[in-house]
Amino acid sequence: MRVLFCTDGSKISFSALDNFSRWAKNDTVIDVISVIDWTFLPNGICVEEDGFASSCANVADNILDCVQKKIEDSPLNVGNRIKQCGEAVESILEQVKSQKYDMILMGSHGKKGLQSWLGSVSRDVINNTGVSSYISKNSNNCKKVLFATDGTDNSKYAVSEAIKYLNLIDKEIYVCMVSENPNLLFLEGTLDTHWLLEIEKQQERYATAVIKDVKDKLQEYNLGVVKSALLTGIPAEKIIEFAHNENIDLIVMGTRMKNNKTDYFRGSVSKRVLSVTHSDVFIVK
Repeated sequence: MRVLFCTDGSKISFSALDNFSRWAKNDTVIDVISVIDWTFLPNGICVEEDGFASSCANVADNILDCVQKKIEDSPLNVGNRIKQCGEAVESILEQVKSQKYDMILMGSHGKKGLQSWLGSVSRDVINNTGVSSYISKNSNNCKKVLFATDGTDNSKYAVSEAIKYLNLIDKEIYVCMVSENPNLLFLEGTLDTHWLLEIEKQQERYATAVIKDVKDKLQEYNLGVVKSALLTGIPAEKIIEFAHNENIDLIVMGTRMKNNKTDYFRGSVSKRVLSVTHSDVFIVK
């Protein structure tokens, strides 16, 4: 597997690398990109003056040196070192387009409120690439993994990709399926109690079958499930709540490709989970 690790030298990005190294398989190769972002400077300032450009380049080299040392001390393999100048998101996306990567690895500062509206590198990269992404916010135990499934082809593919790329041996595996609450459906339907009960029974049968499919898939690789749960409610909220209550370290989710404009106004379940949860999130495109 070939991974692009995007780092700004922060503690959060280094924690992302530490966490991922405990999930990745031994044949994983890490390319590292550090972007010198001058776009924040006011117009009219020349970056070549007073050795500013040289200082920034030295900072990037130091970051790359530190990352290389951490990779060499881990089960991971050192790939290419990439140093670029420009806007961070554009530089990362250009690198992804120029090479074939199986995954993008990033740390996230978990900005909320006004800060989240001002932009997030990890969010913008995810919105604009078809490559799967591993996002980390905090150091954790790297032991418990939750497969959040809905029975769609996307979530089934996410399970297969996680098995393919992650080392799940000796990990505690959880599976959850969230059904929408029938009481939140149109008013005419919710007035019929018998109709509601029938919908709930159908949802339970479907969810049970979906979870069984995930368990069977994992069993093919001798991976057992510690706990499974059939949940009812708003999917993102229930996944976040379950992950919090069970102290989940990594959430695996599938997602559809959306363009940035669509995703900007109407977020997907994976986007909402990523924005709130403290767990690492592996978003499979």
